[in-house]
Amino acid sequence: MINNKKIILCVLLIALFTMAVGYSAFASKLTLNGTAEIIGEWDVKIIGVEAQNVSESADAGAPEFTDTTVNFYAKLAKPGDSIDYVVTIKNAGNLDAKLDEILFISDEVNGSPAIIYSTTNLSDTLSAGETTTLTVKVRYDPNCTETPLVKTKTITGTIKYVQK
Repeated sequence: MINNKKIILCVLLIALFTMAVGYSAFASKLTLNGTAEIIGEWDVKIIGVEAQNVSESADAGAPEFTDTTVNFYAKLAKPGDSIDYVVTIKNAGNLDAKLDEILFISDEVNGSPAIIYSTTNLSDTLSAGETTTLTVKVRYDPNCTETPLVKTKTITGTIKYVQK
């Protein structure tokens, strides 16, 4: 009986060994290697600002800009004077952009009511490589009949583009 148990144990070990060798003979090891690279370039920026349609008695100053900000310093001498500041925005990247938010706030509480700001609308989309313009018009109210006590008014604008 002990010999039968040894024989059965040997047969089982041989069978197990045969199965292990057979498995390894028919098993395949697959290797996957990959690399991902981001090639999208986001680059929506201001590329210029120019004063246009400057009234004869107005002074547009020298507008300044960086990729993300514009500063202008308008001087209006008499009612009816106006200056248009044309801001050029370019999508220099390779991802399309859409206009998410445009917000202009002028200082109505502390600013002169005789100075009026208005803006044109931007297009809703700005495809890669395209440019668009925004015009900010600064005007001395033509209906103003007296020199105002407060002679300045500030405007702050935010234009937010997001990936389309």
